[in-house]
Amino acid sequence: QQQPDETTEVTRSAPETEEERAARLAKQEEIDGRSIYVGNVDYQSTPEQLEEFFHVVGVIERVTILFDRYSGLPKGYAYVEFEKTESVERAIEDLHGKEFRGREIRVSAKRTNLPGFKKRGGFRGGFRGAFRGSRGSRGPRGGFRGARGTFRGRG
Repeated sequence: QQQPDETTEVTRSAPETEEERAARLAKQEEIDGRSIYVGNVDYQSTPEQLEEFFHVVGVIERVTILFDRYSGLPKGYAYVEFEKTESVERAIEDLHGKEFRGREIRVSAKRTNLPGFKKRGGFRGGFRGAFRGSRGSRGPRGGFRGARGTFRGRG
């Protein structure tokens, strides 16, 4: 409990400036330019399994499997972020239509979400299982951390 003579400091973040917003959007576009969408992913797939499957086309920075916000179940698609943009083309050319865990996956370039353009109102989902790749090694060298299933390699 506070004493009457104490003061409480309240900090608030300033609204984002146009320059900060432009920088954030440019960074997101750059990341999206190095990322792919993977559709028809088996619901039992892990980020590590996807990393192992896609590492043949380039060094992976992150794998994200999306989950339904309400049910907690996987949505059946994922995003893979590569270190280099060249890996995106290779992934599309070499792995689109290939079988992964018994299912024919769809691979395409990730689209950048534009602020203010929503297909549906409100936030409809969430993500879990973000995986930071192990920078070129065949398998992850880290361990699971966090209550929501995030994984980051130690490389």
